[in-house]
Amino acid sequence: MSDIHFDISSLHAAYRAGVNVGEIIDTVHARIGSADDPGIFIQLASKAQMLAEAGKLGPFDPVAKPLWGVPFAVKDNIDVAGMPTTAACAEYAYVPETDATVVARLKAAGALVVGKTNLDQFATGLVGVRTPYPIPRNAVDASLVPGGSSSGSAVATARGIVSFALGTDTAGSGRIPAGLNNIVGLKPTVGALSAAGVVPACRTLDCVSVFALTVDDAYAVFSVAAARDAADPYSRDIAVQQLAARPPVLSVGIPAKADLKFFGDAAMQAGFGTSLAMLAQLGCRLVEIPFGDFYATANLLYEGAWVAERYAAIRDFMEANEAAMHPVTRTIIGGARALSAADAFRGLYALQAYKAKLAPVIGSVDLFCVPTAPTHYTAAAVLANPVETNSRLGTYTNFVNLLDMCGIAVPTGKRDDGLPMSVTLLAPAGCDALTAALARDLHAASGLSLGATGWPHPGPQPAAAPASDGMIDLVVVGAHLSGMPLSGQLNQLGAQFLRATRTAAAYKLYALADQSVPKPGLIRVADGGVRIDVEVWRLEPEAFGRFVAAIPAPLGIGTVELDDGTPAKGFLVETAGLDGACDISSFGGWRRFVARAKDMTDQSDQRQNRPVGIPI
Repeated sequence: MSDIHFDISSLHAAYRAGVNVGEIIDTVHARIGSADDPGIFIQLASKAQMLAEAGKLGPFDPVAKPLWGVPFAVKDNIDVAGMPTTAACAEYAYVPETDATVVARLKAAGALVVGKTNLDQFATGLVGVRTPYPIPRNAVDASLVPGGSSSGSAVATARGIVSFALGTDTAGSGRIPAGLNNIVGLKPTVGALSAAGVVPACRTLDCVSVFALTVDDAYAVFSVAAARDAADPYSRDIAVQQLAARPPVLSVGIPAKADLKFFGDAAMQAGFGTSLAMLAQLGCRLVEIPFGDFYATANLLYEGAWVAERYAAIRDFMEANEAAMHPVTRTIIGGARALSAADAFRGLYALQAYKAKLAPVIGSVDLFCVPTAPTHYTAAAVLANPVETNSRLGTYTNFVNLLDMCGIAVPTGKRDDGLPMSVTLLAPAGCDALTAALARDLHAASGLSLGATGWPHPGPQPAAAPASDGMIDLVVVGAHLSGMPLSGQLNQLGAQFLRATRTAAAYKLYALADQSVPKPGLIRVADGGVRIDVEVWRLEPEAFGRFVAAIPAPLGIGTVELDDGTPAKGFLVETAGLDGACDISSFGGWRRFVARAKDMTDQSDQRQNRPVGIPI
């Protein structure tokens, strides 16, 4: 069974072909032995325990139990009933009677716990070496740090011991280890996955994260685990959308060249440039964004309020058992003793100011792309300089939860020196499906094998048909098309792209006059109509109502007939709104008209020796 691939689609194909769950459990334990890495797991479930759990699953049924027979690992700051939770500190250990909410939901979906994984003690670190247990070895290059704090979870996934693993992420612990081990790390919107049964680091920022071999697998686990939980006061209602096709055009914010930080790592800098070229080839429009305020926000994380929050989480234990703590962890968290309540409020006020300042910046693009880590460090370098190296690894991760963004780290290739290259896609809270949709295409385009296994990428899984869930289809034709100036309004309302198509051959399109944001008007005609390019998006009824209420005259919502004969609600223009408008129907769509208008402006600028793009 050693040749069975553990991505979920391949594993379920093996089950359909007659492989039994006992053989998979044997394979898991064989892979643990062959990895010869005592630092990955702190606790292991025995074969007998796993077989007993598997016996409760019933016949193979991936519809009723979408994770049927799928082995997974759990970071050892997340409770699994009957297994000690240590947070990488043996003196802190306790044995929970119940599973953490996320673990319970995954078990109910058929997943099988393999064991509890190593971490930077009390989830304080991004390096993976701050543990009293053996340090897990990076799955790609044993001389490198594995990344932290979710080190064991990332390595177990990258080695193909498990199909996926749970981590936690406060400052990047669910992304850095993914990037350094050539796997996917999904950091959901804070509150989307319950933190009940999780040892807190910074309770207001913590979230459970998912490591997986593919984006499809990571998102499948997220979809099962996400739910509001009364046991977690920070839990939120986050709509979990199906992982569908990405919009054809996306505006992607990237750090301005002058703001990029690689700390002298030319291979990482070149790899990021290659990753951006891949995004451009996928149809993304790259927008340089000044990043100084993002970095300033990140700096807050290890100042007053949030260091004090880490101390508050383990204060009673630390006061009684300080000598038991890892020396670096003890120093960092112990620094909170010198802080006052005024220091904490000063940090909170500073964060609120940055949130207000950055909100329009974040809203100006569909999502962001940053390097997952700015460089690779050897374990020796980190042990010699534990604080500065750790801080540098968090360059592109520390601000994310503070600004209430979701993200996903995804492999994009190999650097010139053969080490892993990874980027992280970021978006506002609730846009988890959007980041995953683009990450899935980016990962597939990389041509990489999975983790350190050598297994080929199975390819994106077929998108499920839209659910009959009461959502309303909306046809957009102009400024709300993907990548256009008003597309962010749809993202903010949680809209999901469904497909690009055309109208029936019964419409004309006009460029409207006197619009603050250039817009077209679509109108049905009795004769001379043509097919017009449109996109179909889906909204919840409440969001659809808010969207319609904000539409200014002369536009409105009516019924649009699509090329396949189906009707859908969409933008139409009143006849009176055509005064001064220009018929642009011959272009077949607003996007083509805008592109042609830009070309003509640029050509005129060049003829008159003006900088390209200055309006005439």
